[in-house]
Amino acid sequence: MSVEIHRLSNGLRIVTERMPGLKSAAIGLWVTAGGRHERLEQNGIAHFLEHMAFKGTKRRSALQIAEAIEDVGGYINAYTSREMTAYYARVLEDNVMLALDVIADIILNPVMDPAEIEVERGVILQEIGQALDTPDDIVFDWLQEVAFPDQPIGRTILGEAARVKGFSREDLFGFVGERYGPDQMILSAAGSVDHDQIVAEAEKLFGHLKPAPFALATPARFACGEHRTDKALEQAHMAIALEGPSYRDDDIYTAQVFATALGGGMSSRLFQEIREKRGLCYTIFAQASAYSDTGMTMIYAGTSGEQVGELARITIDELRKATQELNDAELARARSQMKAGLLMGLESPSNRAERLARLVAIWNRVPPLEETVDLIEGATAARIRDYGTRIAAAAPAAMALYGPVSGAPSLEELRGRLAA
Repeated sequence: MSVEIHRLSNGLRIVTERMPGLKSAAIGLWVTAGGRHERLEQNGIAHFLEHMAFKGTKRRSALQIAEAIEDVGGYINAYTSREMTAYYARVLEDNVMLALDVIADIILNPVMDPAEIEVERGVILQEIGQALDTPDDIVFDWLQEVAFPDQPIGRTILGEAARVKGFSREDLFGFVGERYGPDQMILSAAGSVDHDQIVAEAEKLFGHLKPAPFALATPARFACGEHRTDKALEQAHMAIALEGPSYRDDDIYTAQVFATALGGGMSSRLFQEIREKRGLCYTIFAQASAYSDTGMTMIYAGTSGEQVGELARITIDELRKATQELNDAELARARSQMKAGLLMGLESPSNRAERLARLVAIWNRVPPLEETVDLIEGATAARIRDYGTRIAAAAPAAMALYGPVSGAPSLEELRGRLAA
């Protein structure tokens, strides 16, 4: 397998990886324009724009966009995150150029028909309502908000309903003009692909675009904060975060191994102690998430209102003990889980194309897999204990609670317990 990277004269980057033996491919355009690149009055517009991409172009109706890909057995989709918006397709090898043409069409030639805007506005408002009715989703939005208050990175990706109701056709085209320049685009493909063919076609499709100045994302600033909504639900939902390293930080793999050992699977400390031994919850996990300039080590659990206080305190106790007691066997298991997850995931061309795009966005290169595996292996017991000790003693923390949570301790109490 070989990775090839090319940059067009206007700044658009192209990265491909041929996977011998495959008869299919994934191809997509990743745009470094997500929720954190919106101004306050634009909050939710990146996601709205993603929806509108499939609602018709100057060459194809919404139905023709879907049929173009599905007639050849493929699929096309998109998503919006806080740092990127992605438009991608999976097709057989003979249809890669077709998929690229469709993706270019929806990015470059959207009609933004006013009637379709209203239809999709209704769909997005339903999506917002659904999120508000899903406690184990909305609690993470609230956690993000209190961890990064009054910052673009702390706002919900979907946006608030009041703002979504006000977006106009001009607002949508305005965001495209601000954020969809070629130097903010990464065309990524993996599977049965021909790099030179994709580069030549990309030059035809995107080469005419002119680079445009754009404002950098507002630097993230992690702050201590607590959100608590007491409501008569069946479950009390708790999410706690400690500030963690960014993608570019040397500690990122250390943080990920630590989180995996703490709560990354059925053999993890949190699962064994809190679910298996004490029966305090059905779901509990820990993970380390990262952005370009910050990150968080996060724990989530759901339990009854009567047990949420006990659950919160034991969770913090287990986090504190993990900073000192994680043994070699636990850490070896966590490293193996991470390596297996990485390597198994890369058997999918869709996962591989996404990884290529993300690495180019972060590093402007694609580190060899061996380099990544070495970094995971480099998360030694000493480094992990040092990292755990540092975050327990001094890392800013945030917490979000939803449901029958009146019996839950405050963030201040839990932070004191962790540092004790």
